[in-house]
Amino acid sequence: MAELHDLTALEQAEGIRSGELSPVELTDHYLARMDRLDDALGAFITRTPELARKQAADAESEALVARREGRELPPLHGVPVPVKDLNQVAGVRCTMGSRALTEYVPTVDDHVVDKLRAAGTIMLGKTNTPEFGLPCYTENAVAPPARTPWDLARSAGGSSGGAAAAVAGGLAPLAHASDGGGSIRIPASLCGLYGIKPSRGRVSAGPLLHDVTGLSTSGPLARTVADAATLLDALAGPMPGDPYAAPALPAGETFAGHARRDPGRLRIACLTGAPIPDVEIHTDCRTAVTETAALLGELGHQVEELSIPADDGIRYAFTRVWSVMAANRPVPPDGEELLMPLTRYLRGRGAEISGMDFARGMYAFRALAQTLADGLMPADGGYDVILSPTVAQPPFPVGGLRDDADPQAEFAAIGAFTPFTALYNATGQPAVSVPLHWNAEGLPIGVMLGGRYGDEATLIALSAQLERARPWAGRKPEVW
Repeated sequence: MAELHDLTALEQAEGIRSGELSPVELTDHYLARMDRLDDALGAFITRTPELARKQAADAESEALVARREGRELPPLHGVPVPVKDLNQVAGVRCTMGSRALTEYVPTVDDHVVDKLRAAGTIMLGKTNTPEFGLPCYTENAVAPPARTPWDLARSAGGSSGGAAAAVAGGLAPLAHASDGGGSIRIPASLCGLYGIKPSRGRVSAGPLLHDVTGLSTSGPLARTVADAATLLDALAGPMPGDPYAAPALPAGETFAGHARRDPGRLRIACLTGAPIPDVEIHTDCRTAVTETAALLGELGHQVEELSIPADDGIRYAFTRVWSVMAANRPVPPDGEELLMPLTRYLRGRGAEISGMDFARGMYAFRALAQTLADGLMPADGGYDVILSPTVAQPPFPVGGLRDDADPQAEFAAIGAFTPFTALYNATGQPAVSVPLHWNAEGLPIGVMLGGRYGDEATLIALSAQLERARPWAGRKPEVW
């Protein structure tokens, strides 16, 4: 018999709207699973059971009134959605994965939290993240490492590893996440989930921690395309003070609606070679892409091989900008000695970068975005989508990328593991990781689809078509 966590988020929301399912019952179910499983998964840094139960009781009362009045509720009303611990929730500590901030309790909500509250969702807690979200694993000095439920000896990835471990392990139906260099798509690949990195400006980063580089954005992690698209609808929309704003959908349209649409016949570029030099792509990751390309062809799409000359320019630009971002993270004056070795290394490097070098890095991003927009993906005749591996290797053991003794070598290893993802952070384009492949060891291997700026709708429609053709939600790890 199916348990509550077997239901998709949208099925749970429908049960709440009809009165067949109680938000309180649903919340208690997930809190009990967290108590039982989270020590092994490392999904949460801070649990908020009292807040969750209060929100659930309020959501239940609101649902009762809405049924009595015949009034519609938001699509995810009463559904639990944890928040990544890089984002601020008023009255709940926000460590950002750092020992230097374990006592920090913000007094205001980030805009994404405001939107989740308005959507009627329930916050179970703050999910695990590496220090300041800097590496692509989730290991820090404040919580156990986040592990993929498919093999608890292996990492859930990062920096949204806690969010991915929670959803893939059945501790939440879907989760808020964020992505500055692949941090939604990497854990989606390692945990067998669907993740969306939205277009720059689609989701507000305000009001206090705006990323002026435009690299980072919040987005959804979920088990199904429709669940993720619905959460994107809840998160999306400009807010006062935002430095960017993505093109809005036509009036009356939603991203969830595009999960029910046929994408039409698309021209898709297939990229298997890394865009940076000296990076080895594992056979499992290549196989995932070639099998996906074959499936896309069977679905009627025009798929063409694409080769991009390997170039270190963007890696150098990204490293400069990323280091400046690390140096700009808020650390108390007496907190520097509490930081992880990689964080200290990046902050030191960022402090030495001149304004001119930082500007050159930003101009390199703009030039790359223009090249893709004009050369590869123009609206009149270019590619609609680029298919590639999400990451270069299968899920790695916990601690497998970390090198406290040599953080420079660690950062190079992180870059070699993630040669594809940062491209779309640099350009601001949307990209998704789709869980279409599992290797011989039973480990998930994601593939990435990148789209034109502002065109999440096409990626969502295409992802849903792939999901219908080769469903993945039936696959569940042993911890489930």
